[in-house]
Amino acid sequence: MLWIAVVLLLLVPTAAGRLLLDLAGGLLLALLAIPLILSGLGWIGWKLLQSRMVSCNACGATGLKGTGVCAVCGTPYANAGETAGSAAASSTPASDLTIDVIAQDVDSDS
Repeated sequence: MLWIAVVLLLLVPTAAGRLLLDLAGGLLLALLAIPLILSGLGWIGWKLLQSRMVSCNACGATGLKGTGVCAVCGTPYANAGETAGSAAASSTPASDLTIDVIAQDVDSDS
């Protein structure tokens, strides 16, 4: 009986039927709009985070602009006025930062 009453309220153009249709339409609109709004806010947040990131000239790792040195290799980030070429020229060469390992044979007879 209850379902028949609800169907009649929706089919018969009365004030109660229109109210139920308006509520259903509003809920459907909200359910469709919320994911779109959240995805738009997520995209804006991602772009804001990307604008605050800087990449290291030596190793290519990314970090926040406020930090002075790269967290991966320790190379200082280039200043805003400094070009990438001058930053690469003033940095320490990689051959000075590597460890040379020499293999030696060990006699087990001694």
